[in-house]
Amino acid sequence: MRLLLDTHAFLWFCAGDASLSARGRRAIEDPRNERFLSVASLWEIAIKVSLQKLELEVDLAELVQGGAIDNGIAVVDIAARHAAGVVHLPFHHRDPFDRLLISQAKVEGLVIVGRDPAFDAYGIRRVW
Repeated sequence: MRLLLDTHAFLWFCAGDASLSARGRRAIEDPRNERFLSVASLWEIAIKVSLQKLELEVDLAELVQGGAIDNGIAVVDIAARHAAGVVHLPFHHRDPFDRLLISQAKVEGLVIVGRDPAFDAYGIRRVW
């Protein structure tokens, strides 16, 4: 499978947090799966840290290196086709970061790892 980690799934994976489902963790850890993290998630984390709504144990750059790159999770840039795909999404979900992740999943044929059931309304596969 080709997986796109939701922001929370990535943070919980890095922290070893039990909030990430066992099925989600197995999917991320399975070496047969390709794993991706969107720059949109990194942007969301940066905003939450700057607003003091999220506290990280390490610097964001270290989190990306240790949590993503060192674990074989590729960081995916936001392409124009991803942004343009948001235009065609119904408003089942209002969060702009999640809407971009949904568009990236649809455009790139990725399965989202995340617990938000609103993702299901968009016709994309979700692992949780």
